[in-house]
Amino acid sequence: MSVSTANESFGTEKQSIAIARWIDRIFLGLTCAFACFIAVVLLWITASLFSIAYPAIAKYGLGFVTASRWSPVEDLYGALPQIYGTIMSSVIALLIAVPLGVGVAVFLSEDFLPAKVRTPVAFIIELLAAVPSVVYGLWGIFVLVPAIQPVLEGIHQAFGWIPLFSTAPDIRGLFQASLVLGIMISPIIIAISRDALISLPPQLRQGSLALGATRWETILKVLLPAALSGIIGAVMLALGRALGETMAAAMLIGNAPRISASVFDPASTIASLIANQFSEASGLQLSSLLYTGLILMLLTLAVNVLAEVVISRFQQIE
Repeated sequence: MSVSTANESFGTEKQSIAIARWIDRIFLGLTCAFACFIAVVLLWITASLFSIAYPAIAKYGLGFVTASRWSPVEDLYGALPQIYGTIMSSVIALLIAVPLGVGVAVFLSEDFLPAKVRTPVAFIIELLAAVPSVVYGLWGIFVLVPAIQPVLEGIHQAFGWIPLFSTAPDIRGLFQASLVLGIMISPIIIAISRDALISLPPQLRQGSLALGATRWETILKVLLPAALSGIIGAVMLALGRALGETMAAAMLIGNAPRISASVFDPASTIASLIANQFSEASGLQLSSLLYTGLILMLLTLAVNVLAEVVISRFQQIE
């Protein structure tokens, strides 16, 4: 190779490196700009909500969180029943969705089914996450809840002496809404948990089986602990969806602003309250609704922060 050819090759390589660095700088700059833009939008939303909610914040303060009466006629507002309904419905939904979601994720990530069956089933489950919540609400009212009504009545008759089941079940109630919420958030847990399990190195399975572990010992003691950070992330994401669910909750929960020990009683959530009253609200009622929206935003933020902390802890352990 001549000296001139070598110089030309070196110059071309140097130019390619310079272009690559220039592209990297542009990419990093755009990424940083978009991240800052999202942060600005979030602060803008928070400031807008706060400005509209300020009359209620100034009048009620933190007492708004502990007060139980919501009466637009008397201009008295308290969000404790809605906060209780939001948290309880989300917790019950998680109790339903987590075992179901993780179990199905394990079933779809291991070789329990042939690949030609497993892949379409996984795709259909992922599509369920995109179904609008109003469809789930209608399905719950006209199909699911009437189908399980005899079971709920049997639970009430057998265990009605327990305050948790002391009320005769109806079409609408806290448990009925929580059941539909649990089914709604299950595809999220299934899809993300399955991805976490599939992404594990195959050496984990092979090594565990080679050491004499059974298939279920490998799944329970090796694979699930190894994928735990991803599963926790899926659960927290599903919890955020359940906390902010609006239409299905508004259609099924009964929209009764009260706190009851029975899960079969009607209840209310922050999102369903806003959906039902926002169109006709004005003045202090509108400010109070936006105040509840701020509370819901803080709850969701707390869930996301908790998820980041828990996942980072597990990643450090791993």
